[in-house]
Amino acid sequence: MSLSFFVVITICLVFLHWYKTEKIKETALAATRLHCQAQQVQMLDDYIAFKSLGFKRDRAGKLQILRTYSFEFSSTGDERYNGRITMLGAAVASFYMEPYRINIA
Repeated sequence: MSLSFFVVITICLVFLHWYKTEKIKETALAATRLHCQAQQVQMLDDYIAFKSLGFKRDRAGKLQILRTYSFEFSSTGDERYNGRITMLGAAVASFYMEPYRINIA
């Protein structure tokens, strides 16, 4: 096999990994938007930032990639609070939101 064949295969594998990672990030962003709506807070900047990468076994014992993204939200419009979404494979594993002020109208 020639070197160019391996280069093409490597480029294809890198592209497929990037594409899958972007799809998981889109899923995490949509889940974060829904979670913020359910908590009646405003997601700020409509953006999630990649924070960490690791490995963890799912309930079936299969090793999955564990990705953590951070986001900011506001409950009153005056303060910014931090939150995290953790993705295990392509599924939402958990949410964490800093304690925040509840706006009682």
